[in-house]
Amino acid sequence: MSDGLIPRRYAKALYKLALENGDAKEIYEQLKRLNFRYTAIDELKRVVMNPYVPDEDKGRVLLQATGAAPGSSLDRFILMVIRNNRAEFLGKIGLAYVYLYRQENNIAKVEITTATQLPEKQLQQIVGIVKRKLGDMTLEISHEIDETLIGGFTVKIDDVLLDASVKNELKQLRLQLVKK
Repeated sequence: MSDGLIPRRYAKALYKLALENGDAKEIYEQLKRLNFRYTAIDELKRVVMNPYVPDEDKGRVLLQATGAAPGSSLDRFILMVIRNNRAEFLGKIGLAYVYLYRQENNIAKVEITTATQLPEKQLQQIVGIVKRKLGDMTLEISHEIDETLIGGFTVKIDDVLLDASVKNELKQLRLQLVKK
């Protein structure tokens, strides 16, 4: 079975359970936290993958990373995944659930990256352009500063990157000069 198929199936099952229990949004927020921590904290992955750590301890560590309550739908789901020897897929299951929830609830993840801190008015202009393009979608907006852009900005909407940075312009210019 493919690495992508297993996480998607588990994510769909969790989403269905969450809808039945009325806690789909809560689990969405918890899995966003888990995904962030799973990516940022290598030790978390090592604990989950360690065969000498008891399943209940793995579940407890992951539950703390999500902020979910013991006995919750997510707690029971995490333990079930671990007991089915699918712990290696937990990070991908979390990502698949977040993706599925966004699709089902018409949510776009928007990451705006600028070379310097922008005045709020300019940032809102960029957000306004994105809102007009996406229509009635709900936007989850994050803003970061990346000085390597030199100037300008990038906007990433889900998996699509719009690059209006000086760094990109210089790269394009260099590629054109190399071709000649």
